[in-house]
Parts: sequence; C-alpha cells; structure tokens
Amino acid sequence: MRITPHGSHLIQVTQFWLINMYFVREADGLTLIDTGAAGGAKGILAAAAALGQPIRRIVLTHAHVDHVGSLDALHQQLPQAEVMVSARDARFMRGDLTLDEGFGSLGLPGGFPLCKTTPTRLLAAGDKIGSLDVIAAPGHSAGHMAFLDQRDGTLIAGDTYTTAGGISTGGTLRLLFPLPSLATWHKPTATRTAAALLALQPSRLAVGHGPVLEKPVAAMQKALDEARRLVGE
Repeated sequence: MRITPHGSHLIQVTQFWLINMYFVREADGLTLIDTGAAGGAKGILAAAAALGQPIRRIVLTHAHVDHVGSLDALHQQLPQAEVMVSARDARFMRGDLTLDEGFGSLGLPGGFPLCKTTPTRLLAAGDKIGSLDVIAAPGHSAGHMAFLDQRDGTLIAGDTYTTAGGISTGGTLRLLFPLPSLATWHKPTATRTAAALLALQPSRLAVGHGPVLEKPVAAMQKALDEARRLVGE
C-alpha cells in the first residue's frame, strides 16, 4: 500500500498502483472511503496504525468488487466500525442484482460480489458523515455516492471521474485503463452526474483510480465536454 497525504484531512491509500481508498481525518478518528480489492485489509489497518487514529467508519462509494473487496475482512477486525453505503448499492451487496430503473445494465459480469457484511447505515443525498456531505452520484452504478469535505472543498468522487491514463468521466472509454467505462451502468446518467459534481467547484478531486488533482475544475470541464460529445448530450 502507498500512503499519500493531501492537505490536512485526506490521506490516499493506493493498492496495486491503480485502486485508491481514502482516509478522512475527523476529531474522533478516521473515516475510510472504500476498501479496495480483496487482500487489502492488512495494509489498510497498517496504514491506519501509522496515522495513529482508529477507523471509526467505513463508507462505500459503490459496491463494485474493487471498492468492497476487503470489506468483510475489515469488518471482522473492526466490528464496531459503522458501515455505510447507499440503499441501492446495498441491494447489490446482498446479491439482489435486479434492475428496477428500466434501463442500463450491470456492466462487467461479476462486478458486484456478495458481501457478508450488513451495512449499519443506508445513505441518501443530503446526509452528513462527520465533515462530509453525501452527494447522490448515480451513473457508474445505480446507487453511486460522492462525498464533499466542507472544510477544504475536497471532493471524493469514486468512479464518476478517473485520472488514470488522463482525466475522464468514468463512462468515457480510455484504452490505457478501460475498466471504469466498461463497468459503467448508464453513461448518460454518469455524464449528468459528472456535470453536477463539477458544479460543486471542488478545490481537490480524489478518485477511485489515478492521482488526486489539485485545482481540478478546468480538467473536469474538459473531461465533461468530451463525455457529452460521446453520449450526444
């Protein structure tokens, strides 16, 4: 695991060079955003120990395998930590793969693994998690969420944007790293969500795959313009 601090509150934890998780510092301890792929629990716990704070909350942007892969192993070690995800993606976690929105698909086969861990809190837009505002960000998955730290304007965007191989929306195919696009549930929705996140004018963009960007607004606009051309919006 590679540990990279950004500002006073955000710590990026990277698994396999391309999968990002994030710690957000709060007064009572750490909020962990996403759990990476399977096999990452030991490294995540070691990173928290190095930071000298306990993990109080585990929050999931969405339920894809590279975001919930270490959830069960972490929950075994941290049974008192809260576990939070959107109500929609909680259904995927327990094996309910039905599509009730009337369009789209699940993306890559096997993208949503069955999780033994039951969330302790189901998230909705407008909720607060410590210093984080919860923002509905559907498109990459039906119940995808993003999180905005009001202290410094950091936006943790999950796979709505990716910066691996150059910044793009998660639904835009990048040959150097095609998986976010291939796994996107509904690209027009993902593009509209990318626009909504851009409208927040974040000071920092933290994504599921690729480097964190400082002052990202111009780059986000460029990625959004490209996505709109591709989906015809």
